Amino acid sequence: MPGDWGRSVVTIGVFDGVHRGHQRMVRRAVALAEHLGLPSVVITFDPHPDEVVRPGSHPPRLTTARHRTELLGDLGVDAVCVLPFTLEFSRMTPDEFVQAILVDRLRAAGVVVGENFRFGHKAVGDVETLRQLGEKYDFVAEGVPLVSNGEAISSSLIRRWLADGEVGAAAEALGRPHRVEGVVVRGHQRGRALLGFPTANVESPPFTAIPADGVYAGWLECTQSPSPYEGQRWPAAISIGTNPTFEGVERTVEAYALDRDDLDLYGVHVVVDFAVRLRDTVKFDSIEALIEQMRRDVDEARRLLSG
Repeated sequence: MPGDWGRSVVTIGVFDGVHRGHQRMVRRAVALAEHLGLPSVVITFDPHPDEVVRPGSHPPRLTTARHRTELLGDLGVDAVCVLPFTLEFSRMTPDEFVQAILVDRLRAAGVVVGENFRFGHKAVGDVETLRQLGEKYDFVAEGVPLVSNGEAISSSLIRRWLADGEVGAAAEALGRPHRVEGVVVRGHQRGRALLGFPTANVESPPFTAIPADGVYAGWLECTQSPSPYEGQRWPAAISIGTNPTFEGVERTVEAYALDRDDLDLYGVHVVVDFAVRLRDTVKFDSIEALIEQMRRDVDEARRLLSG
């Protein structure tokens, strides 16, 4: 932290997805910070704590670290601190965590967390623990109620929806479409040479939360700088799966920018946003049947995205 860092209001969490529940908590921290005339700070962690505490159990990521930070910044926070989550770090007691991070580093005047917040070795600390430590170290602690639509919104719930292909429900909980990002790589190039629908084959980072196999309507956007396509966003038909008609085995995410056959996106970083699920993945008896279905998919995607 900067040597002249003064007091601040802090909110803590993994914040994977920065969903509507996270947004409520962060906005409360920003509001408290503005009331006190102090900067607001988000503490988040990398890698995901589950991967450190239970190796091999890494949950699919709803957001990359960069996208997560951008989303948090859009909510008005003044700083985001990404703490390396290590096994040694996980063994800190609640008191040790509060003193080392919240008091000594961030000089917290206020701490805002979700009402189900747990912290410290073996998750022994909760919101009441935090309030008691606040009295000891001179800060106030608040637990923000969870956002619920019948079931409390959580990153785990959104991951389940995506695994079932329910991108609409995921978008409602996130407050925006779910996003998959990565670099466009060369595939078999069947889309351009054989099928007439040139697709961008997106190679995403490990552990990315990919929706269930199927065909979707959404958007393809170039985010690489510099690039002749930087900032351009196109309505798209998106296919996820192994291309069973061609006996494929590798699962891919391929996006066709509607009515564009002139794009050269190889090696370019792009994002794919999912709006609506159109259908399941199907193995067709012929290439002609596949092409006819792809035409129908493109027409349906165009109709849905133009409305």
